[in-house]
Amino acid sequence: MTVRESVRPLAASEVGDYDIETEVLVVGYGAAGASAAFEAARAAARVLVLDRSGGPGGASAMSGGEIYLGGGTPIQRACGFEDTPEAMAAFLTAALGAGADAAKIEAYCAGSVEHFGWLVDRGVPFKPTLWDSPTWVPPTDDGLMWLGENSWPFTELATPAPRGHRPTANDFGGKLLMECLTEAAETAGATALFDIHADALIVDDSGVVVGVTARRYGREVRIRAHRGVVLTTGGFVDNDRMLAAHAPELLGHTKVSAGTDDGSGIRMAQALGAAVRHMSAGQVGMSLIPGLAARGMVVNARGQRFMNEDTYPGRIGQAALYRQNMGGSWAGGDTAVWVIVDEEGFEAVPESQRWGVRPHQVAETPAELEELTGLPAGSLTDAIRRYNEFAERGADLDHHKAVRWLRPLTAPFAAIDVKAGVRPPAESGNRKGTGASVFTLGGLHTDLDGHVLDLDGAPIPGLYAAGRAANGLHGFGYISGTSLGDGTFFGRRAGVSAAARA
Repeated sequence: MTVRESVRPLAASEVGDYDIETEVLVVGYGAAGASAAFEAARAAARVLVLDRSGGPGGASAMSGGEIYLGGGTPIQRACGFEDTPEAMAAFLTAALGAGADAAKIEAYCAGSVEHFGWLVDRGVPFKPTLWDSPTWVPPTDDGLMWLGENSWPFTELATPAPRGHRPTANDFGGKLLMECLTEAAETAGATALFDIHADALIVDDSGVVVGVTARRYGREVRIRAHRGVVLTTGGFVDNDRMLAAHAPELLGHTKVSAGTDDGSGIRMAQALGAAVRHMSAGQVGMSLIPGLAARGMVVNARGQRFMNEDTYPGRIGQAALYRQNMGGSWAGGDTAVWVIVDEEGFEAVPESQRWGVRPHQVAETPAELEELTGLPAGSLTDAIRRYNEFAERGADLDHHKAVRWLRPLTAPFAAIDVKAGVRPPAESGNRKGTGASVFTLGGLHTDLDGHVLDLDGAPIPGLYAAGRAANGLHGFGYISGTSLGDGTFFGRRAGVSAAARA
């Protein structure tokens, strides 16, 4: 059988016999796919999950495992925090940026406590303790963390409450999360097929999606899905052609993925007339240690502060790449960012939490540090003077850093170049690069129940999506935990919808 090389849909009339038949077909076995598979199987549908890798997990298993939940979960209450769906929605609406989906945010926040219970029922453990300092991933098994809710401007919108819920694992908890979700899906009756790459949808004469064509070990496989196909194939950060077309700012940086986020699910649906949203949006993890940044200053290539350093570090990364870029070319452009800290601030972060980061230049005066770093003469001298004046009066008039982190910086001063990279304890290798680690936020336009919508806003019959293949909650902002939270929550809804379709 000749293997097709196109994402254009295949007419069902051209398919003779199917190699495999199921009722609900889930393409992609990360957190969203596992959640969809579980719900579809629980609804008594026959469920098959495909994944191009040799096993389940994908980028979800490699993640920190944070799930953004709130509204008054048992973990929040056990840690002494009151929260409401309204306060959670106010934060997410602001933090997820222009174009954030208000209807999805409202549904997600209203259902957040129930979703927490669903995760616990699937075996995901959460410890009722709080990690109280800025970080990417706590080195402990604390079950709750702040993700910028207690930083300006969000403190002006609602009473702050931490909402980063973490599976009980030291450091990165994505692997544990995926172990729980895959066991739940398979216990419910879902089956899986690995080392198979779906490349096109199969559509009947009335425009209903009835299956996919796929490749496995060089052979074409045609799979019939009698109720629906759920795409949970991830984003497109690994596809440079798509990045060049939609999000060129993300080219040339470290990719946050399992190497399989090639946009294939998005393209398959687009070939059928599916609409997409916010394809130029991306998350930017700047290679800095949040605990060091909060205790010092973050400056751009002009030696100027540009954001409150105690905020969610992804906001610093987005501001650095999208609004501070000095390179003149977006692709791999100059993302010059320096963390300026003094000895007291550096030593206040335990060595195990610095992820191997060391000062790149040390000087007794700001002027000497300017010369060593190549920053403009007088820039750091002025920035540190102004910062110290604010610290002494107890109010950061420029960027509103919280008083807790505001302290005059004293000699000796250190400069840390984010381009040297950071490496979590569980990883190895050189992370030197542009200083930015990125992934895409844009994807297929879906409704609250996971239906993929066409250009007129109408559901494409038989086609569903969730996770990074869909746009989900996000506008042009990002908060850790909203990928896994969004993916599992709306993955569940997509699975239910697909199973319910006759």
